[in-house]
Amino acid sequence: MEIGNQLKQLRMQKGLTQEELAERTDLSKGYISQLENDLSSPAMETFFDILEVLGCSPKDFFSEELEQSLSVYRPEDMTITQDNRHKTTITWLNPDSNEHEMEPVLLAFEKDGGYKTFQPSLAETFGYVLEGEIEVRVGNEQAIVGAGESFYFESSAKHRLKNASDTQSKLLIVVTDSYL
Repeated sequence: MEIGNQLKQLRMQKGLTQEELAERTDLSKGYISQLENDLSSPAMETFFDILEVLGCSPKDFFSEELEQSLSVYRPEDMTITQDNRHKTTITWLNPDSNEHEMEPVLLAFEKDGGYKTFQPSLAETFGYVLEGEIEVRVGNEQAIVGAGESFYFESSAKHRLKNASDTQSKLLIVVTDSYL
């Protein structure tokens, strides 16, 4: 049975590194990595020790897959916000995004439109330009990203997105932190 990915997800939910989990279970970081990549299978006692540290019962661990569900969102479920000051239309694609680790948003920038400058955080940001061109600024770095292109950055520096074309630009953005 492949359990590695589920162990990894539990560890990450608890905010532990492989090294921290290894220390708390008297195992090596390498062994934790092997378990998470399904390269090794733990003895039952070891497995139960890991689950105890992760705060999960064996019953919950194995029923976790059954509790996952598919969510489908229709246009009427989405929230659209018009930010006239920044010439931006924001479409919140997932109405219960606060319950998840990522937040997908559709941004439409009018000519000269942009989004506010964000302060550094622990979030990660991915964007895919649907039409037009977007200027992406992260700290002292800047890039122009065109339709059909994507970008990624860790939000550890001030960052900002704005329209870089003479027409409307649209962007699908996914952020791992709910701070848009």
